[in-house]
Amino acid sequence: MFEVIGERINTSRKKVQEATANRDADYIVDDVKKQQAAGAAFIDVNAGARIGHEEEDMKWLLETIQPVVDVPLALDSPDPAILEMAFAMVDKAPMINSISLEKERFDTMMPFLSGKTCKVIALCMDDNGMPSSSDDIIARADTLVKELNNIGIPTDAIYVDPLVQPISTDTNKGIMVLDAVRSIKAEYPEVHITGGLSNISYGLPQRKIINRTFVTLMMDAGMDSAIIDPLDDKIMAAIKTADMLLGKDAFCMNYLKSVRAGVIES
Repeated sequence: MFEVIGERINTSRKKVQEATANRDADYIVDDVKKQQAAGAAFIDVNAGARIGHEEEDMKWLLETIQPVVDVPLALDSPDPAILEMAFAMVDKAPMINSISLEKERFDTMMPFLSGKTCKVIALCMDDNGMPSSSDDIIARADTLVKELNNIGIPTDAIYVDPLVQPISTDTNKGIMVLDAVRSIKAEYPEVHITGGLSNISYGLPQRKIINRTFVTLMMDAGMDSAIIDPLDDKIMAAIKTADMLLGKDAFCMNYLKSVRAGVIES
């Protein structure tokens, strides 16, 4: 089944930042409970927007969120020291968001990840910037998987992010990432494919219909996870319907349950 990484607890979002600054636990608790109820498999927690307060904000968010959700957390920070502190606080094996091939990040994250039991989001980014072709994405994914395997991260714990780019700047960007995902999954069937989807529609009108259509195409190519807002009923309906059509919903039970709950409507 498709895994949704709930993206809403990020202090770059105005209401989350205000709630965090004011230590408004009720707002945060209500939000994460709704994300879990909507089907989030992980709750992403990012406290990086309030410069100088990331450590204390991350600590408070984890203390607030962890007692009220049953799903594991995705610890999201560019600072290994913050991740080390957060990793020590969680009671379920977390997801770490993220590592890339950019030398500075790679060299600091690899020692942090070594020997840990966790899932890892691996971005197909290196010091040359965003990938410019399917081959770029595939080569970077291959390097990331092998390097993570070498420090003890199993392939089925790796979530490759192929880095979706705007189709408004180049109409081949959709095909580029779809082709790359198919090739990565063919080479590494156990690897997961994740990432943010909304970049595909950047600069275009009616972005939500583009995003909903694109996620179904990506699922057909092999994507089995995404960093999205699980409270967006329409994209969740598209994901659950595509899961069923791709044979990943035994006896259509999840689809039928969602229809009865009013989550999927025509």
